[in-house]
Amino acid sequence: MFEIKELPYDMNALEPYVSERTLSFHYGKHYPNYVNTLNKLIEGTEYADMPLEKIIRETSGKPTQQAIFNNAGQVWNHEFLWRSMSPLGGAPKGKLLDKITRQYGSYDEFKKQLKDAAVSQFGSGWAWVYEENDTIKIMKTSNADTPVAHGIIPLLTIDVWEHAYYLDYQNRRADHIENFLEHLANWPQVAE
Repeated sequence: MFEIKELPYDMNALEPYVSERTLSFHYGKHYPNYVNTLNKLIEGTEYADMPLEKIIRETSGKPTQQAIFNNAGQVWNHEFLWRSMSPLGGAPKGKLLDKITRQYGSYDEFKKQLKDAAVSQFGSGWAWVYEENDTIKIMKTSNADTPVAHGIIPLLTIDVWEHAYYLDYQNRRADHIENFLEHLANWPQVAE
């Protein structure tokens, strides 16, 4: 059985960029629903004792297991999101910044491409930063899809499901993403 993991900061720690009200719905209602639904769906099945990542890989692309995949993906994605944000966020530094600058020309260009990926995700989904062959890359996924299903270990994610930002930004997804990148992105964790 999967358990609801604690936030690594207080519910109001991300204000004013993510309000306590938004986080109370996002972390307090949406995330527990995914955890509880996943537990119900896997109870008594071959997935009951599997690690979360294995459940995701085993159910990915299987229409008869879509509900399990969706909830497992959302549990993993949200638990990763909580660690992708920090009240001490800001721009990357050191070797990570050097790597981004070498690849993208500047942090501003990298940020523009990441923001473009997040804004252009049609409907609900995620924008991701990951490393492959010593290269920092950007991808986006829809709905509950996750890089884990594709054998990719992400470094950072931005949630672009409306429940992640609508109470604070309404339909201004781009403003949510800009504030995430300017003030909340947990680059120290990425650097590790």
